[in-house]
Amino acid sequence: MTEALVKSGVANRVLRDEHLADWLEGSAQRRYNLVNRAMAAGEMVRLARGIYVLDPKIAGSAPHAFVVAQHLRPGSFVSFEAALTWHGCIPEAVRLITSVVPGRRKAQFSVPLYGDFRFVPLALRTGCNLVAVRRVQFTGGIALVADPLRALLDLMCWRKIPSESAVDFLEGLRLEFGCFDELGADDLARMRGVYQHRRMEQVVDQFWQWYRRR
Repeated sequence: MTEALVKSGVANRVLRDEHLADWLEGSAQRRYNLVNRAMAAGEMVRLARGIYVLDPKIAGSAPHAFVVAQHLRPGSFVSFEAALTWHGCIPEAVRLITSVVPGRRKAQFSVPLYGDFRFVPLALRTGCNLVAVRRVQFTGGIALVADPLRALLDLMCWRKIPSESAVDFLEGLRLEFGCFDELGADDLARMRGVYQHRRMEQVVDQFWQWYRRR
């Protein structure tokens, strides 16, 4: 099975049960048996129910962790500290990858080869879920990643930072200001309309005043 997947050019992709039928011949039972055999041989790793990757020693590389996050919760996007670190906005390495997920249900996974993933809902206005979120090509596929300002504001929304404490919180992050060089008043105005809470409009205004003083 692993040879067939390598020849199909999908060795470094996240593999789902519903996709294996496109790459492997035979019945569902045959695919099930092949998957179990590959896992027993250490050639395939189960990330979550119905979601797998080939061992990197066989595939040559592994899908990026952000791509894995996308498969764990389709419709989510990577944000918070993970996105800020990826953009080079904060110096700390991040072990936990946290994503914004539609709806109201949060979830957390501990995933072999990758570590921990967390998915949290935010109180967003209708139609604003993917404002300032981009599609990025990584090893193994495409993932949705929040832009720097969106990731920062998502973090402040999730942590319920009050507007009067926003500046102290921003100072503590040791932000790389080059990440926000392209921001303009229109970007800030757009972000003021993303979140349901009035508090976040005030946080956006506090960020802009603080940033312009730097």
